[in-house]
Amino acid sequence: MKEFVESLPDGWTIYFWMIFAVGILIAAGFMLRWASKNAQFDEDIKYTVFNEDDRDKMDPDEFEKYREVIAHQTELRKDFLKQKAEAQSGKHASR
Repeated sequence: MKEFVESLPDGWTIYFWMIFAVGILIAAGFMLRWASKNAQFDEDIKYTVFNEDDRDKMDPDEFEKYREVIAHQTELRKDFLKQKAEAQSGKHASR
């Protein structure tokens, strides 16, 4: 292996780093695509850290937004669990 590396012409490492950089960019593209498909860029997610006890610390508009976000997240969770249960029952039915 040492002889092979020494036999390469000068400047070969730049090509290695260019291929490595392209790999990183492709991986980043796949990660961004996954994140956008899985609602990871939702800015309202910050409201999920609050609870009903924070009403006095929030503006009335913010508190209403909190309640809307929590209701939406609850619906998404119910849909997810329903789909998961259907997929699970489909697996068991095919056995």
